[in-house]
Amino acid sequence: MLRQRVPAALVVFGLSLLGVEAFGQQPGERFRRWDANGDGKVSREEIPPWFRGQFDEIDANKDGAISPDEEQKFRPAGGGQRRVPDSVRVERDLAYAASDNPKQKLDLYLPKTPTSDKPLPLVVFVHGGAWRTGDKSTGYYMVAPLVESGDYAGACISYRLSGEATWPAQIFDCKAAIRFLRANADKFHLDPDRIGVMGNSAGGHLVALLGTSGGVAELEGTLGENSSVSSRVTCVVDQFGDTDFTLRPGAPDGPVSKLLGVDVTKDKAAALAASPIKYVSKTCPPFLFIHGTEDPAVQFKQSEVLDAALRAVGVDSTLVPVKGGGHGNFGTPEVPQRVRQFFDKHLRGQEVVVSAEPIAMPSNNASNSKKAPGQ
Repeated sequence: MLRQRVPAALVVFGLSLLGVEAFGQQPGERFRRWDANGDGKVSREEIPPWFRGQFDEIDANKDGAISPDEEQKFRPAGGGQRRVPDSVRVERDLAYAASDNPKQKLDLYLPKTPTSDKPLPLVVFVHGGAWRTGDKSTGYYMVAPLVESGDYAGACISYRLSGEATWPAQIFDCKAAIRFLRANADKFHLDPDRIGVMGNSAGGHLVALLGTSGGVAELEGTLGENSSVSSRVTCVVDQFGDTDFTLRPGAPDGPVSKLLGVDVTKDKAAALAASPIKYVSKTCPPFLFIHGTEDPAVQFKQSEVLDAALRAVGVDSTLVPVKGGGHGNFGTPEVPQRVRQFFDKHLRGQEVVVSAEPIAMPSNNASNSKKAPGQ
């Protein structure tokens, strides 16, 4: 396996794979929720499971507890956005569907000093949150190391959640965002033929579907002013996302039922129609799957079945198991290193090897990751 020095930004990236809880709360609100016993400090046990891998980062003075000041310093400045360095230019709230809906907007991140004069490859991140929570503001973590290297542009998109609109609104939004970015590639000095997508959990499901359903008319939609532009993507990184809803334990009031607007325990046809595996063909782009083997929210087999289906038709697909890992929050720089290698190979044409060797969870992080709820 190719090994390389991992920049500090990639370590932060690796600690931020879940993004279940938004960073946009009012000052003090999140701390009060965490401080269950009201003693003015937060222990490792009180912090939500999906943040425990970041406990040591938040606990700046290393006294074993998080103070209100430490929690506020960890919180991004600017009401929900991670601080963006001066080396990066941000185009915020670009309306990709020709609407004023805040859930149909994206943020575009561009290096002010790119490493090449050529149009930049683009990585688009789609957030998780069980299709019912989250927004683009939590995504900069995921594209930051790529953009800050000067080798890539990055975009983070919001999409309509299940409380506002049922399926297929979510994939219509994602495809409209890709079409908008491709149509405006010249304006932002992007390469329209090098667009990769990356998502975690619910976002993993959506990017996997972007990869398998290119050209599928019933999933394209007509949103925005660029309906004649292709929504196909060059490559896909699916991190612990659903790929076949018919294999998922469902519930009449569960997140998948709320997404689809039907009881998935009774309507398997609707469940399959929203599943990336239904649309697999030899024209699909390369895939990278990263998934914890002990994921309690989205079973590891969800990545296994789509990886196998893609390889069966000759598509370049790699599945990286995170041994003992749960639903994200892996806390190891090896994960973002594999992601970077994958994008370097498929978006920049680099001669690199993306290893399928399993990644071991750090011993102090495995138990916390397994407890992480949600999607």
